[in-house]
Amino acid sequence: MTAPEGRGIGTVHPAGNSFRILHVSTGNVCRSPITERLTRHALSDRLGDPFTGGLIVESAGTWGHEGAPMEANAAAVLADFGADATGFTGRELLDEHVITADLVLTATRDHRAQVISMGHSAGLRTFTLKEFTRLVRAIDPATLPDPLQEGMVERARALVRAAAALRGWLLAPSAEADEVNDPYGAPITFFRSIGDEINQALDPVVTALTGVPTHL
Repeated sequence: MTAPEGRGIGTVHPAGNSFRILHVSTGNVCRSPITERLTRHALSDRLGDPFTGGLIVESAGTWGHEGAPMEANAAAVLADFGADATGFTGRELLDEHVITADLVLTATRDHRAQVISMGHSAGLRTFTLKEFTRLVRAIDPATLPDPLQEGMVERARALVRAAAALRGWLLAPSAEADEVNDPYGAPITFFRSIGDEINQALDPVVTALTGVPTHL
């Protein structure tokens, strides 16, 4: 299955040779588009070629504005980071998106619960973004497959398994610590603070996925 036009970071990969990351928020016009495009941007920065490794990045919304463009302030935030906002269209979260995703990262705990309630054995591969970041920070990279030897897909799958195993042991300091607030309708300054929050949460995740740290 290929990613819809303008969405996937990768091209067609044989079955088993791709890893799909699905970002989920409410309307799929603010938080999840920012997270999707910042993830792609970070992968391109680490890998040089966005098609390397079989990682595919998408997004959808639990009340997704199907076919809608992202909010102008969200696009402005992406421009601040040098990330590409073009060609984006909103999607409503469907069963097929959850079925094909190897990792689902949501903005809030409510979104996480909604994804898990859809079934499809989603519980072990669905986290809030900040929850996944917290768990990833506790995983020793040396315990993960070497992306050069075993491939980035195997490394990504091992990372998700390790994070799921830690979830019951490494709890958040507060419920709010795992949430990304909704900037919909807010001024650009709030959008930028949310963009910074998302970018900081993504950095250790992308480093763990690729084995490549941020370029200084």
